[in-house]
Amino acid sequence: MKIPENSALILVDVQDSKQHMKVYDGEYQQKRLKYYHENMIRVVDFFRKKEDVPIVHIIELHRDDLSDFGRELDGSEHVHCLEKDSFFWEPAAPIDGEYVVPKRRYSAFFDTDLELLLRGKKIEHLFICGGMTDICVHYTAVDAHQRNYHIHVIREACHTHSPEDVEQAALDNIEYFQTGSVMSINDLEM
Repeated sequence: MKIPENSALILVDVQDSKQHMKVYDGEYQQKRLKYYHENMIRVVDFFRKKEDVPIVHIIELHRDDLSDFGRELDGSEHVHCLEKDSFFWEPAAPIDGEYVVPKRRYSAFFDTDLELLLRGKKIEHLFICGGMTDICVHYTAVDAHQRNYHIHVIREACHTHSPEDVEQAALDNIEYFQTGSVMSINDLEM
């Protein structure tokens, strides 16, 4: 796929934390995480070589006193992404000329300045990847669709600790509301 003019790469929560979740302890989960990391590096390298596509790093950060979690902790979520513990995953961390947008909720659009940045850059196409596929990537893609962006979710550069069928359901949902929006990393002209 040729990258259209007025495109941006949105890296959703490509971050790490001093608080590691136990869900990545199993060998199978470790293999899934390694596969995701390898593909994330490929995507970031690809877009950095383009030089004309803005790269926006979204980072989920919560106040250390937990005051901004809201209803999020009522479900299966645990305390995560505290400001004192969270940082960008080093191999894909922002470099000079790239943008950083912190968020407090699942969607990268919710109460952030992401849309202001995208409109200022006249962006129409969003290439989205990161974690978690069925949560933050999904909510960001839905909100992008609601705002009339063309979305392109790069399947192999998304990751979650949820079961594979849950992850696939989220990707199917994204594909449902914008046909052709879920793509393979192999569709990029590398």
